[in-house]
Amino acid sequence: MYKFNSADLSDYYLGIQKEWLVTNGLGGYASSTIIGANTRTYHGLLVSALNPPVDRTLMLSSVDEEIYVNGSLYRLATHKYPMTVHPEGYKYLKEVSFKPFPAFVYQVENTEIIKQIFMQYGINTTIISYQVNCSDNNTVFRLIPLVNLRSFHYTTRSNDIKFEQNPSEYGTKIVGKTQFFHLHSNINYTPEGVWYYNLEYDMERYRGLEYQEDNYNPGFFELNLGKGENNIFIAASTNVEISNQNWNDIKNIYENEIKRVNSHGYIFEKDFCNHLSKTTDSFIVARKSTNSESIIAGYHWFSDWGRDAMISLPGLTLVTGRYNEASRILKGFAANCQDGLIPNRFADTENDNPDYNTVDASLWFIHAAGKYFEYTSDLETIRDVWNTITEIIHHYIHGTYFNIQIDKDGLIKHDGQLTWMDAKVDGIEVTPRRGKTCEINALWYNALKTASSLAEKLGVLRKEYDKNADRVKSSFLDTFWNNNHGCLFDCISIGDDGEIYKDPSIRPNQIFAVSLPYTMLSHDKEKMVVDNVEEKLLTSKGLRTLSPEDEKYRDAYSGGPYERDFAYHNGTVWPWLMGHFIDAYLKVNNGSVENREYARSLLLGFENHFKEAGIDTISEVFDGDYPHNPGGCVSQAWSVAEILRAYVENFESNPTGISHLR
Repeated sequence: MYKFNSADLSDYYLGIQKEWLVTNGLGGYASSTIIGANTRTYHGLLVSALNPPVDRTLMLSSVDEEIYVNGSLYRLATHKYPMTVHPEGYKYLKEVSFKPFPAFVYQVENTEIIKQIFMQYGINTTIISYQVNCSDNNTVFRLIPLVNLRSFHYTTRSNDIKFEQNPSEYGTKIVGKTQFFHLHSNINYTPEGVWYYNLEYDMERYRGLEYQEDNYNPGFFELNLGKGENNIFIAASTNVEISNQNWNDIKNIYENEIKRVNSHGYIFEKDFCNHLSKTTDSFIVARKSTNSESIIAGYHWFSDWGRDAMISLPGLTLVTGRYNEASRILKGFAANCQDGLIPNRFADTENDNPDYNTVDASLWFIHAAGKYFEYTSDLETIRDVWNTITEIIHHYIHGTYFNIQIDKDGLIKHDGQLTWMDAKVDGIEVTPRRGKTCEINALWYNALKTASSLAEKLGVLRKEYDKNADRVKSSFLDTFWNNNHGCLFDCISIGDDGEIYKDPSIRPNQIFAVSLPYTMLSHDKEKMVVDNVEEKLLTSKGLRTLSPEDEKYRDAYSGGPYERDFAYHNGTVWPWLMGHFIDAYLKVNNGSVENREYARSLLLGFENHFKEAGIDTISEVFDGDYPHNPGGCVSQAWSVAEILRAYVENFESNPTGISHLR
């Protein structure tokens, strides 16, 4: 359990750097900072996934608490307005803890208020409970909800939307143009109708995005409190049944949610792993369109991306023993394979089609299927996705969209911006990688060998896969080896004049030529690759995406969208790469006690980050230069998954029986 005391909570600008997140298994969530100030358009107490796991809509932005004690008014909320913070409720915070849901303890005179926030799994419902301990009867408690009905990507002004409500004694139905939700409590509701103007979101201003908006207050809930313990709740939900809940129902929901969350933790020897194991649950979500589970790439703003899902699947589902979910995720993505391509990204709305603009998601899919069989020996699932595996290989050989196809040397070539380094600014490719890239061909070889191994288990022909793998292996070294630097060229491209250009940029993509289950380099050359990556790219938070010695290197992931996109893969550190570095490092360094302890310490170093940005999770990226400040999403699936997987597979003996089978 993480705990922050008043010393951690007394400074507004320090408090807003730490964010909490509660999810509901649908893609919906509740999230804010530890001092209760919303700093992102994505923050809110009920963000509902109306077409799970997407079409996420902000409904309940916040709830302002006011308490009158002996005739004096105390406001517990915290909001940012132009040039001011008002009210400054964080000054009454005595403690914030996570066990696992956020609990806030406020102290006002002799009155203590304990607030807990949790969600009901599988339903777009957030519940906020209050235990108010009063020293006398002269106390009034008021709850003021601020609502909205907008996409979580954007902001709203008062003239953008008209609200209607259908009030009752203990709540109201909030109705917008096409959407609605319910507010319900066990204390009396009074409809009112007031706009709060020019609320500001500090993180969006920092990111160079729209940062001001208006929120609507439909009314308030109020109760005269009695001496002693008073139990109050307010619930926001798209489900009308919430209007029938009472305090005992809320207690039961809370206890069930605690049991469910804890069922995904405490299965490992190391608390470090148990923290991450609980966090993995937030990324596994239902997808309505496939009637299966999927994987959210990151909170707050990402949907389920194929590349991220396949890279994350082993760490989120296999090392944690969630084999049934892993099987359904593989089948769900397989059902959406198109001409050999796994979706790069499912759309944010129901009416849009998936994007297929990726060369590596399909190869990571085959890798994930191989890992799944390694853990489970489940041939039935492999049979179910086998046609997808063969379809991928067929189209990569004979050609598919974006000029993805093998060349005469057996290596895969492709158009630009199809790898994970895919940033573009105003049509400009930030990291141009059109042609043949080192990690795509490492993945291609691994996919062919994995398919061959699975074909043998299925009793089907494997000769074609081995033949193509041999062609790749015979070409890879001559094509990609850089004698001058003792590592791999990042990309081989052909200019308009027919000239072959070999990109010598020192990037982390070459680590996969060592870390994947099937690789092509000799031990000596693998060791040279790892040493080069360690020297130029390794940090305490993952691997840099470009050597600091390169003139294109950007030392910080900061500024507006333009600046951040140019830094994204030009020096910015990515934690998920640490998992593959650890595998590669241990592979080439003979697993001595000293080397193992060094690798283990690199992974455990992330524990210091669990209270730094997103609570109990790992950020998407970090600055290239020390002190490697976190950035991007506060909770990223492959960051969590790869750090957990690398630790469990390499260092956890795990007496529970859930372990890597290698």
